[in-house]
Amino acid sequence: MESIIDDLKKDLHKLLEKEALRRGDFTLSSGKKSNYYLDGRVITMTPEGAYLVGNIILEMSKGKGVNAIGGPTLGADPIVGAVACLAYQRDIPVKTFIVRKAAKEHGMAKQVEGPALAAGSKVILVDDVATTGKALIEAKEALDKIGVIAETAIVIVDRKEGAADNLAKVGLKLESIFSIKDFGL
Repeated sequence: MESIIDDLKKDLHKLLEKEALRRGDFTLSSGKKSNYYLDGRVITMTPEGAYLVGNIILEMSKGKGVNAIGGPTLGADPIVGAVACLAYQRDIPVKTFIVRKAAKEHGMAKQVEGPALAAGSKVILVDDVATTGKALIEAKEALDKIGVIAETAIVIVDRKEGAADNLAKVGLKLESIFSIKDFGL
């Protein structure tokens, strides 16, 4: 199976390089300045990108005993959609969810959207890119409030700008499909 994942990663790398990586002057959500911007949604919202990312994340989650996979809106939205479809197709019993920045003030007033996650459920958080890890930390805090256990976060690309250390401080291990160094940056 390793060679299949390697092939998926090669295809995903090419797609990210071609479609999602831009060079120039950018201000990131963290406020930091950067000479490149990697927008994972550009590829996770395409059939090919969704297929590649969803399959790789399902493989990376094997053996971790998780009940669900989800993450902070908006980066995680297309990823969890892909994971849900592929999990169903492959008969993998995993739910998906999205974490809002804040709870809704109407309806069920939920911050964690999707099928109900029981207290004690073990989940993996996902996102497209990690810089400081702020969105993943906020998602973990929302899950902590409802008793859901998040110990692992998987991102498509780790920018190597502190996310792993920041996540470790709140009990999350960061795993990534790629490091920004895989793109020569």
